[in-house]
Amino acid sequence: MRSAPGGWIDVMRGFVPETEKLYTWWSYRAPDWAKANKGRRLDHIWASPALAGTARKMTVLRDARGWQRPSDHVPVLASFDV
Repeated sequence: MRSAPGGWIDVMRGFVPETEKLYTWWSYRAPDWAKANKGRRLDHIWASPALAGTARKMTVLRDARGWQRPSDHVPVLASFDV
């Protein structure tokens, strides 16, 4: 997992390698946001090293972007064994 200043750990990148796209936001400008698949990662899950080591699952709820009247951001969930 990638570490940031202050020792925080990027939990999401523990599940999705740096070489893979990881978006949590898609613009309303693209007529077909899913086909264009151009977005940004604006939402994060940061944890202390001790907590990050207990991360068991991470999900970006991409399908929520296609719901009726969606936000341009989608929910991000993480599960930890604590």
